[in-house]
Amino acid sequence: MSSLVSDEPVISVRGATAALGSRPVLRGVDLTVCRGEVVALLGANGSGKSTAVRSVIGQVPLTGGTIELFGTPQKRFRDWARVGYVPQRTTAASGVPATVREVVASGRLSRRRFGLTTKADRAAIARAMELVGLDDRAGDSVGALSGGQHQRVLIARALASEPELLIMDEPMAGVDLASQEILAGTLREQVAGGTSVLLVLHELGPLEPLIDRAVVLRDGCVVHDGPPPRAVGQHALPGHDHVHPHAADEPLRTGLLT
Repeated sequence: MSSLVSDEPVISVRGATAALGSRPVLRGVDLTVCRGEVVALLGANGSGKSTAVRSVIGQVPLTGGTIELFGTPQKRFRDWARVGYVPQRTTAASGVPATVREVVASGRLSRRRFGLTTKADRAAIARAMELVGLDDRAGDSVGALSGGQHQRVLIARALASEPELLIMDEPMAGVDLASQEILAGTLREQVAGGTSVLLVLHELGPLEPLIDRAVVLRDGCVVHDGPPPRAVGQHALPGHDHVHPHAADEPLRTGLLT
């Protein structure tokens, strides 16, 4: 575990229940991420992983339970610049008629004042593109990028706001090995700087060395909260079935947080 981890929770979910239509998806989920901690949310396809993270950022309303961000009840939380969110990559999202720089810059909106781009904004945008290895593609259309490069753009957009908490939904899904290694390096640098991270993953892969704790969902319930699977043996974790990397728990919105 990182020496930067403290006991102060940045995410605190207690007894969370949620439904999609008439189908219960979360059934009393407890989930905590402490400052500086890297937590992996694992589970079989349809276990509720994406619903859980989308409830944390307010995209899915709870039917019961509570969520706090940085000690503030989620319904009263307003400082979204402290939170970076990377949605699951969708093929539709790659058709956005914008340059890499424009998409990454949109992640800075929550920190701007009066709509003006400051020197600090420009520096943060440039830094985010450099972190994911796309500074040489800044003027290129997002539509011209590969799947792995597009995922790196989404991560740079989240990093542009210089978040204290990074929430990522299947960041490695459908990403080539070279991009996986770049993303792992990017995340390692963020963690070294004290960023707290919640990751939805279908397998740990190159991110395994960064993971402090794993929470495994099965049928909307937490069945494991502790060491990552390989540390305790995959078979000790009922519900952590190997799923296809492109599988999604449910359709996702990729809109910016505002």
